[in-house]
Amino acid sequence: MARTFMKGSEAVAEAAVRAGCRFFAGYPITPQNEVPEYFSRRLPEVGGNFVQGESEVASINMVYGAASAGVRAMTSSSSPGIALKSEGISYCASARIPIVYTNFARGGPGVGSIQPAQMDYFEATKAAGNGGFQMMVLAPSTVQEAVDLTVKAFELADRDRNPVHILADGVIATMMEPVELPEMMPEEEVQKIREEKKKWACVGHKLDYANRSWIQPGQWQTTVMQKCNEEAAALYESWKENDVMVEEYMVEDAEIILTAYGISGRIAKSSVDILRKQGIKVGLIRPITLNPFPTEAFEKLDYSKVKAILDVEMSIPAQYATDVEAVVRRRCPVEKCLCSGGNVMSREAVLEAVMKLAGQEA
Repeated sequence: MARTFMKGSEAVAEAAVRAGCRFFAGYPITPQNEVPEYFSRRLPEVGGNFVQGESEVASINMVYGAASAGVRAMTSSSSPGIALKSEGISYCASARIPIVYTNFARGGPGVGSIQPAQMDYFEATKAAGNGGFQMMVLAPSTVQEAVDLTVKAFELADRDRNPVHILADGVIATMMEPVELPEMMPEEEVQKIREEKKKWACVGHKLDYANRSWIQPGQWQTTVMQKCNEEAAALYESWKENDVMVEEYMVEDAEIILTAYGISGRIAKSSVDILRKQGIKVGLIRPITLNPFPTEAFEKLDYSKVKAILDVEMSIPAQYATDVEAVVRRRCPVEKCLCSGGNVMSREAVLEAVMKLAGQEA
């Protein structure tokens, strides 16, 4: 299919429609406002429904309801808006409802700034809501990757009957790049997916609590709840074997490893190219799935060669670095190159940090 020039937020919305999404509910917040705006125009064209909720809380519960009826449904927001949706997301995880949501993250904490940031890593991977549930968390570094991961997110959500989180940032939301969009899913396929969900979806059949897993947000008997949590834990564990996605770039002979996700990963990769031309052996590990975490990529490094790992992220204090340090287990130093407050990571700061680690003048 021919490439087209699109803003990230709009490209994600179009990819969702082409992946069979037929319901979106959301509430305006910078920098993701173009997502609901695009859906409001596009969904009626394919027989879908767009609702601007009166709040983030209302919107996530509308998505919960639509997905409970078997419809591919989505919402999006930016950092504090996602926090408001956390209870509804937890409900969907408890009820095993497949939803997709995107966080085009901004600075924080609190209302913070409207500029891009990566300060929601803990929220996405550790505590997206109460109860200890987990989700697949996907982190694009380009608009094209955001498109591809949006399509993938709906497939994963339906496969696992579990929420899937696309953690992007304000840069991805607002930048424009050439993208190749997927083919439009035929309406027959959209209906087939919905039909396949009738065995559990809320479509008017007789209740049968003994033999069905229902869409209620919790199993109130403790023995039943424990069983549900055990099944969920087994699902989360299976991701580590089957679903890890990671980019490993020039790591084979690297003496310094940059590691970053999202837009920081993209900046770090360009830094690797510059530093390699200067004869400095640098590589990159960029997680595409933040959960499951790409543990093996760090485990297989030759720590007799690797002098240091440099965490590059737009968060102060560092968040992603915590998982890196846990995997590296002090086999080499984990240094940090950080920015915050809505500042976009500077390539010059990355280059300077690597040169310092390499013992050279910047």
